[in-house]
Order: sequence, then structure tokens, then C-alpha cells
Amino acid sequence: MSAEEPLIRVVRGVPTAEELAALVGAIVIRSRPAVTPAPKTASAWARSGRPTGPGGWRAAGLPR
Repeated sequence: MSAEEPLIRVVRGVPTAEELAALVGAIVIRSRPAVTPAPKTASAWARSGRPTGPGGWRAAGLPR
């Protein structure tokens, strides 16, 4: 594709400026890479209550 060729070409119809703006906006938004939020880490308080090690979940159900 050369520098003179348009990126978007209207094949049929006569779009208004608003319609072209909506089309370009939709293409720009879809072409951006999706940003995934960082996973939330558990607080130290929540981690302290979780059983750890092999057999930890089984031991958590036993009386202390």
C-alpha cells in the first residue's frame, strides 16, 4: 500500500461526516491492544488464614 492510497474507502453511498467519524472511532478502538488489569493480590490478613503445605486443607478441618 502506497502513501497515496486511503486507508478507508467508501464503496457505496454517501456517508455524512458524523458517520465517517463513528466508523473511524470504532476502528481505532478495535485496533488498540486489550489491556488486562493486573490480578489482585490477597492481603496478608487473608493469606494468614489459608492452610499451607501438603495436606493443609485436610488439616484445616481437624480440631486444633
